[in-house]
Amino acid sequence: MEGGAAGLKAVFLAQRPLLLRMLTARLQSAADAEDVLQDLWLKLDQIGSRPISAPGPLLFRAATNLATDRRIAASRRAARDSAWAQYQPGPDEMPGIERAMLARETVEQANQVIERMPPRMAAALRLFRIEGRGQREIAEQLGVSVSAVEKLLRKAYHQILTVAKEHAGEEPSLRRRLESERRSGRDD
Repeated sequence: MEGGAAGLKAVFLAQRPLLLRMLTARLQSAADAEDVLQDLWLKLDQIGSRPISAPGPLLFRAATNLATDRRIAASRRAARDSAWAQYQPGPDEMPGIERAMLARETVEQANQVIERMPPRMAAALRLFRIEGRGQREIAEQLGVSVSAVEKLLRKAYHQILTVAKEHAGEEPSLRRRLESERRSGRDD
């Protein structure tokens, strides 16, 4: 019967090479085996001074349990990481800087068109396209018929498309600058 943590540490040091071989075989990694041995050494400090009748088997069982915990944590981490990576957009799905800037410019132009619309038309468009409300609900909220909401939306779309066609003919300054940089080969 060895006494507490001091006795266990002496047995640990004597059995360390055998523990290391066993853990390396179980974990398939010498670095992970060393980490488990370090964890086990730190856990030995937590053991009180009560006598232990079989310190060798206790150390091997504790090392096995720590190795199992490490493998379970690694598999959970791998599953979490692969699940996270599955939902991340690929490089071809991410818009480039040029595309993002042009999209922002387009949204700003659309907002300017909406601000110039009559209030009821702008409200109908915002309720339908942004808030996702149905035409019947919009009609009740605005105090008009469903066909009036349809006409308001049709006119709003027409105004936006008209402005978009006008801007398609004249190239925005940002687009012009980016195209000239691309032709000159500059990426800064």
